Amino acid sequence: MTNIALFHSVLGVREGVRDAAERLREAGHDVHIVDQYDGRVFDDYDSASAFAEGIGYPVLMQKAVEATTHLSDGFIVAGFSNGGAMAEYVATRRKTGGVLMFSGALPLDVIGISDWPSGVAAQIHYAIDDPFRDQNGIDAVAKSIRAAGASVDIFNYPGRGHLFTDRSLPDEYDAKNTEILWQRVIDFCASSGQQR
Repeated sequence: MTNIALFHSVLGVREGVRDAAERLREAGHDVHIVDQYDGRVFDDYDSASAFAEGIGYPVLMQKAVEATTHLSDGFIVAGFSNGGAMAEYVATRRKTGGVLMFSGALPLDVIGISDWPSGVAAQIHYAIDDPFRDQNGIDAVAKSIRAAGASVDIFNYPGRGHLFTDRSLPDEYDAKNTEILWQRVIDFCASSGQQR
């Protein structure tokens, strides 16, 4: 169907990222997990955030773009939490067919971007009571997407899990919401991106 570049959260490539890739592959897509931490995985957000800040977000954003150079134009870019911001950044530096942001959406000016790419559709998924949710940030990026003549769907899920699709995080995981999210994502991927 299409190529998908998948970026992990600040916690690294945990089970939820691998599960996401497997679901998308079962739907017929080629998925490329981008591991920005070279295998390092974290169990808590404070340690993970300190590690990411030690690398530097500008460095991570540049590495995100470099990690997609082997993909032809029209691929879909997706990311969890911090990876959602990586997906946004890549979409402004490459010709992508769509963007998926899972529990991570930043205003473009925060990542040093002024305009969303013309016509590139997106989905934003968040738990309603996610402790890291910034509604102003969600609204700002959605406004930028619409201003570029693209569609954006914002999906809100009951609960407070930040990475609620990750079974390895039992305090956050929500099986019902996970199934709903992946059906929406698979529908999006079937209608977006450069189809093979």
